[in-house]
Amino acid sequence: MEDVIEHNVDRPAAGAGVDLAWLAGKIDYRLYQDCVHCGLCTASCPTYVETGDENDSPRGRIYLMRAVADGRLAIAPQVRRHLDLCLDCRACESACPSGVQYAKIVEPFKIALGRTAPAASRPSALMTLILHHLFPYRRRVKFALAPARIAQRLGLTAWAERVGLTTLLPPTLRKLIAMLPQLRAASGRMPEVAPPIGPRRARVALFVGCVADAMYPETNLATVRVLQQNGCEVVVPRGQVCCGAIHYHSGAEAPALALASTNLDVFNPEDYDAIIVNAAGCGAMLKDYAHLMPGARHDAAARFVAKVRDVSEFLVALGPIAPTHELPITATYHDACHLCHGQQIRSQPRQLLSLIPGLTLVPLEESELCCGAAGTYNLTQPEMSDRLGRRKLDNVAATDADVVATGNVGCIMQIARHAKLRHSDVEVAHPVDLLDRAYRGSK
Repeated sequence: MEDVIEHNVDRPAAGAGVDLAWLAGKIDYRLYQDCVHCGLCTASCPTYVETGDENDSPRGRIYLMRAVADGRLAIAPQVRRHLDLCLDCRACESACPSGVQYAKIVEPFKIALGRTAPAASRPSALMTLILHHLFPYRRRVKFALAPARIAQRLGLTAWAERVGLTTLLPPTLRKLIAMLPQLRAASGRMPEVAPPIGPRRARVALFVGCVADAMYPETNLATVRVLQQNGCEVVVPRGQVCCGAIHYHSGAEAPALALASTNLDVFNPEDYDAIIVNAAGCGAMLKDYAHLMPGARHDAAARFVAKVRDVSEFLVALGPIAPTHELPITATYHDACHLCHGQQIRSQPRQLLSLIPGLTLVPLEESELCCGAAGTYNLTQPEMSDRLGRRKLDNVAATDADVVATGNVGCIMQIARHAKLRHSDVEVAHPVDLLDRAYRGSK
């Protein structure tokens, strides 16, 4: 196995490039030992499927990380590259018969890499500004998007792309512009409290997110309306902040925990039957709070986590009320990684879609293979992200579906961008958007 994994990795001073003592305090060594290197995870790993390189497989990365933790291997540039290429999609966790908790290894490891990254490996100042000081703050994102909204309305964005003006921008900004959806104002204002329609069946709080709320405010409003239709009183607590995933997955642990602590203060779980989230990445992060928060806040985090539910998970458990208006479309469903692998939620979104009269749901090949969004991966690893995006669109095109439904904002943006590049007219939507149309009779 060592020959397979480390055949092309240089060996400078053992343990160089990472704080081994810090790492040992963050990762229980038994987590490495759970992996028996059987290889059943490889077929589910997007990067291994694309490259065929054992170093880019889950078992290969675990071998590399354990070798570093043991002091047998240094963080050479090759090692860093193989670990940075990991999407943290957690597909390997679903495939693993030994129950390896891969995320609990790779996420702290990436933080450790970030703490000691050489200048050449660090994100640019612009990327850091966007990831850490813009994206996690929805009001800042909305303010920053105002010029883009005007440019789209006047047709300037399409014109600039057509004549090649966007190629003059820094790569990060060029990528962001290409990823932007058609920005539309929400059809109403987000209420602080929305009453149930009919007898009250539950009282829930809605987590609105940051980028999701800025890019797709209508989906949050649709979530409120769908919950109301199902007899829920919906509270939208003011003062809630980003879940912390953007910081945490880019190696900035301290600000991620600070954001998590704020959310624990804002959401009192005793006041609600559930805390609802409609973005898979946010949901997986919120459900990890008890694992991530230090001892002083662990109990509060555990009480919070006990109430966190994805909107599809909650509605199916509640007993959804079937909509009555037809939606005569053919739809397919893409499993967002942090919903199916991170939260083990697969059947519930499909059950909700099957309730819609007139909607035909067709299967999607490789539905659980990552589309390449993976939070901010499409910015930090654009080449691999594009390869996976094109692969996903190939499978979508084979379905002849009118709509791709998926439960995560990053997936929606990624698939829609590649549909646009391919001049495909397939729509990409959240399942609650489709449910909302079927409840209201809107096409």
